[in-house]
Amino acid sequence: MASGFGYHGGVPRCFAYWQEFSKCYAQTDVPSQCTAQAEDYLECLHHTKEIARAKAVKAEFIRKAEHQAHDRRKAADILADGVIVGVGLIQRGEAAHSK
Repeated sequence: MASGFGYHGGVPRCFAYWQEFSKCYAQTDVPSQCTAQAEDYLECLHHTKEIARAKAVKAEFIRKAEHQAHDRRKAADILADGVIVGVGLIQRGEAAHSK
């Protein structure tokens, strides 16, 4: 905000937020009343909340994808064996060969 111009001329992208913050700051006796405007301006500059939300959404997506993949692997293993294991009528692995 040093020059008041954007990279390609004209108004910078966060200028409106800066104007709101500077207007609030100039009119108040207690600067802490302008924290909402300051947060809006800083979010416009740095996108910290937006980045944090995007990371959280991505982490949740990865967690769900891993969970679904794990469940599918379990189902695929059971189908690949081709036997009914849950009832206990057919033994799996070495236990079936030892009897």
